[in-house]
Amino acid sequence: MAKILIIDDERSIRNTLREILEYEQYQVDDIDNGSDALILISKNEYDLILCDIKMNKMDGMEVLIEGLKIQPDLPFIMISGHGTVETAIEASKKGAYDFITKPPDLNRLLLTVRNALERKNLVTETKVLKRKASRTREMLGKSTAIQKIKDTIERVAPTDARVLITGANGSGKELVARWLHEKSNRADSVLVEVNCAAIPSELIESELFGHEKGSFTSAIKQRIGKFEQANGGTLFLDEIGDMSLSAQAKVLRALQENKVTRVGGEKEIDVDVRVIAATNKDLQKEIEAGNFRMDLYHRLSVILIHVPNLTERKEDIPLIAQNFCTEICNDYGMPIKAISGEAMDALKNMAWTGNIRELRNMIERLIILSDKVITDKDVIAFANPNSISSTSVGSKNNHSLNFDSFSNFQEYKDYVERDFIKYKLEKNNWNVSKTADEIDIQRSHLYSKIDKYSLKREE
Repeated sequence: MAKILIIDDERSIRNTLREILEYEQYQVDDIDNGSDALILISKNEYDLILCDIKMNKMDGMEVLIEGLKIQPDLPFIMISGHGTVETAIEASKKGAYDFITKPPDLNRLLLTVRNALERKNLVTETKVLKRKASRTREMLGKSTAIQKIKDTIERVAPTDARVLITGANGSGKELVARWLHEKSNRADSVLVEVNCAAIPSELIESELFGHEKGSFTSAIKQRIGKFEQANGGTLFLDEIGDMSLSAQAKVLRALQENKVTRVGGEKEIDVDVRVIAATNKDLQKEIEAGNFRMDLYHRLSVILIHVPNLTERKEDIPLIAQNFCTEICNDYGMPIKAISGEAMDALKNMAWTGNIRELRNMIERLIILSDKVITDKDVIAFANPNSISSTSVGSKNNHSLNFDSFSNFQEYKDYVERDFIKYKLEKNNWNVSKTADEIDIQRSHLYSKIDKYSLKREE
């Protein structure tokens, strides 16, 4: 429900506007002066302001200017009993969405309100989408390994040297590639990304180099390849260790000659591309196994950057976790949750087989499922079982989960169910009714589970 503030020193006008807008299911506040209105605007999230121009204490134009300083995207509809073209133009120049005269025409008023609210929603959605699509996250961390990567990026980015980034899945190889592009002389041009592992081997050459119409059965029209798309910019070849040998040979030629030939074509096309590659494989072993070309490896690895696992830089986890927490809460439009010191210790002692990607997913899960403060109990309760480290997580319930200790799936399910119910009971101070409602089972069923697992309240 949209929330609207009416600012007018005439009670009759305020009452009339409130009646009309509340009938249309809007939530309405009203105030008789500009000074108090600005206080309300600073304290509340309004979707629209209806503001008189001629008022005591503060002129409506002043309210418009100051209000937009508080909430820049807040639409103002200015109202005046002495409407002139000059006044309307002045209001528009100062940021007003529209201008209507007193007494307002009902249909005009409602149409203007709906249009202003729709515009505000579109502006908000566009900003969120642009932020998600275009933002390159900061490379967070103060560990020696991360500082070394940052220093290398600063040195290497302005050059056209090819870079090979190595590291486990989810460790942040793509982020390193993005910063190499952002800080390069090609930053104003495109960064084209190709996940070599996600493209079938029979299509990878067409994806990279393009194809001519009719060159194979499904080639119903000409296609421009990624090398041509990245001309003047950067081409990021992710998971290059999964590329077929035939495609490797063509990539090697493209790097040597700065030319490509489309599949089914004969014309050589000049390309000016900086190539950055990444892999989670040990390419030296892949070369020994005959799966990767040594000459291509040497072409790609002019500069080598290794991104360490998250468990190799545990001191960075609190900073990264808090940053993810702030970012995700902002995206969800909710107050930023706090992470307790014990919870941070618990996060630092997890295995993190999925690295940064897993940590972000974990923080998002905790934000959704936890209360205002994320605790160590939340971390244990909502962690993936195989993410719990054998080291202590600083809780009286800490344990190392050994899958070999379970003889069948039912034993494992009972083990997890017991811990889950115990956690919820303790969280709710052993209020059985509240816990039953929270986990969505009947109270009698919960009592049965308590008896089955011999759960007792600790004094």
